[in-house]
Amino acid sequence: MSHTAHIPSHRKPRRSASKLAVRAGVAGGVLSTLAMAGTASASPAEPKTESTLEMPVLNMDLAAEVSSAVTTAAENTRLAAVEGELTAQEESARTGAAAEAKQAKEEAQKAAEKKAKEEADRKAEAERAARDSERTTLRTASASDSGSGSGSAKAPQGTGTVTAPATGSAAAIVNFARAQVGKAYVMGGTGPSSFDCSGLVQAAYRQAGISLPRMSQAQSSAGTSVSLSALQPGDILYWGSKGNAYHVAVYVGGGKFVGAQNPSTGIVERSLSYDKPTGAVRVL
Repeated sequence: MSHTAHIPSHRKPRRSASKLAVRAGVAGGVLSTLAMAGTASASPAEPKTESTLEMPVLNMDLAAEVSSAVTTAAENTRLAAVEGELTAQEESARTGAAAEAKQAKEEAQKAAEKKAKEEADRKAEAERAARDSERTTLRTASASDSGSGSGSAKAPQGTGTVTAPATGSAAAIVNFARAQVGKAYVMGGTGPSSFDCSGLVQAAYRQAGISLPRMSQAQSSAGTSVSLSALQPGDILYWGSKGNAYHVAVYVGGGKFVGAQNPSTGIVERSLSYDKPTGAVRVL
């Protein structure tokens, strides 16, 4: 081979000046960018803004609030006490009113019973007076006939009644009953100055040491029933039904009885024909 033949060179080909300039410019730009980035990263970070929750401001006086609460509690306690006292007074008033109403009712009932008895007594007295008026002529004629036959008037007697004089306990009962004739009739009276019908019978039997019930209803059920045609002195006469009699008296013999009739007549001795009783009982 000729020494002038072309032999490839192992050296790198030279770059042109223009390419080097371009490359130098690019490198410079990169370095400049990196420098700026470094500067930016080296600069201190801005502080972060933190949000804070603001608490509400308590705009009140604690001492004043406590004082107000205490005052309110005290007032509520006072009102409760007043309300309790009013309730107690109302309950007491209701209790008192109920007691007064009960007492008034009892008094009214007693007054009604008293009025009813007095009305019954007045009615019975009026009926007896009417019958007595109708029998006046017959009694007068009977007394005249008896007087002309014996020289003295005899008391009219019930048909079949026993006329033997009272003795023993019966005498004590009869004598006491007759001793009360003329005294006043007072409802509920038991002596010694006034009696009602059952009070007189009870007091008369007490003279013989016998205790009788107070009311006429119970007295009419005492002892043994006897016929009005077989009466003996000291027997208890009753008007009405047995066990529910409204009037009682003491048979004193001779066809007569002694009884506390009513306020207008008082205690009297009358013939059985004056007001015939319904029945009789014997305790002796």
